Order: sequence, then structure tokens, then C-alpha cells
Amino acid sequence: MDEKTATKEPKPKFTPKSFDFIPKLKDKKVTIRLVSGGQPITGTLEGYNPYELLIKTVKGEVVVFKHAIATIEPLEEPTKAFTV
Repeated sequence: MDEKTATKEPKPKFTPKSFDFIPKLKDKKVTIRLVSGGQPITGTLEGYNPYELLIKTVKGEVVVFKHAIATIEPLEEPTKAFTV
């Protein structure tokens, strides 16, 4: 059988790590730093789609395009009370 006429197996679909990472952050507090710099955005991840994240901040809701994100840092809530 000629290589050109042989059917090829479909390539496995590329799934970035963000597909595993972002759903775990839903309804959790995060800090997002943008590629352009400026002030980081801190708030709760309310929703997401393949291109955007919806963040609820103290000033209201913000839509952040994924291609503009440099880092996403989950903010862990302290599990113990702080004592001196």
C-alpha cells in the first residue's frame, strides 16, 4: 500500500496543563499577573471558557483573556489560627 493513500491515525489532541489546573481553582481566591505588567488582579475565579477567565474582585467582575496571563497563583486560606 502506498504511503500517500494509507489512512493516518489522528494525532492526539493537545491538552495544555491549564485544562487540568483552572477547573481546580473555580470558586477559589487567586492572584493573576498579566504579561503587560501593572497591578496584579486578585479575586475569586467565578467562571472560565477556552479563551477567558471571569474574576470577581472587590470592585466588581473582570474578564481576563487567557493569552494575556503571565501567572495564576492560588491563594491558600490559612488552616490554623495565627498565634504568637
